[in-house]
Amino acid sequence: DILVDGKVCDCDAVVTCQVGDPVPLQVKLTNWSKHSVGPFALTMMPYQDYQNGVHNYDLQDAITFVGSNTFHIDTVKPTKDSVYFGALLFLYTGDFYLNIKFHEDNSSRELPLSWLCLPSVHIRATEPVA
Repeated sequence: DILVDGKVCDCDAVVTCQVGDPVPLQVKLTNWSKHSVGPFALTMMPYQDYQNGVHNYDLQDAITFVGSNTFHIDTVKPTKDSVYFGALLFLYTGDFYLNIKFHEDNSSRELPLSWLCLPSVHIRATEPVA
């Protein structure tokens, strides 16, 4: 589950926020399997989609994270969940997206890392209301 500014995100909806206001993010990973899973790394990466196949991830002048954009998840037991909190601060107006990826964080494996990507979250940063 993904919450932006306290609202559950639907991959088809646009979340609107104001430039200059921190936007709280919450990502909850629930283990519905019969076995413990982990360790994982959770990474959140903002980008702009230019609608021509190009994604701009070089946004350090437009967006900043309050806290970290990567979190370590040790183990999630069956039917339990793990919740991570962060916040984004938009410095300019525009339409932005947030890639949220989980990947295995186990260096002892000989196989390549496997990834679980959630649908991108669409966030529209608007001018503050005066």
